This record gives sequence, structure tokens and C-alpha cells, in this order.
Amino acid sequence: MRIGELAARVGLSRDALRFYEEVGILTSERRPNGYRDYPPEAVPWLQYVRTAQRLGFSLAEIAHHGQELSEAPDQAEALSALFADKISVIDTRMAELAALRAELTDRSGTACPLRREQAAR
Repeated sequence: MRIGELAARVGLSRDALRFYEEVGILTSERRPNGYRDYPPEAVPWLQYVRTAQRLGFSLAEIAHHGQELSEAPDQAEALSALFADKISVIDTRMAELAALRAELTDRSGTACPLRREQAAR
């Protein structure tokens, strides 16, 4: 299928599809006239990519793990392991953000919030 049809079917722009191709998320064949030709499997793959992005995975992570997952004997188990890793990253980031929030709260309303010694008073 041509790029316009794929874009319409998955709700992405042509530029997004070209970018996905540039970073290795998507592949196409070139027709003799130079047009891109995408396989039917591109539709469910791009739906997977969009879902993974909504779940917090970067395009780099998707590109890295996509091939790995497609070859995994138990995809559900492999995905669950990736999700557990992502949850750990999120938990760490949440703790960092909570500490940052606490420090900002301590410093706000002081004479000079950027100087720790005055903020501690």
C-alpha cells in the first residue's frame, strides 16, 4: 500500500511515517516509480508502536525491542519483562520527582530560595 493509504489507516501523517522509516521503525519497498510500498503487516505494527509509545516507551526502545520481541518464543513473557523494567524506571523517576518537589517546597517562600543556607532557616 502507498504512504497515503497507510497514513489514513493508522492515523499518522506521511511525515511521521517517513520519520519512522528513517529511524528504523518501519520499512518499505520502492516501486519503479519511486513510490514507497508498505506491506499489509505495517498496519498492526504501527498500532503496536503507537500503543507502546502511549505506555511510555521511546521510539529507540521500540526499535531495539521490536525485533527481539518478534523472535521471542513467548512474547507475553518477554513483554511482561519489558513492562517490569519500565515500571522500575518509572518508580525511580517518581522518587526523584518527589525528592525534587520536597526540596522546592522547602525553599519556596524563603528570602533567597537559590541559596541553601537561607532556605534551611
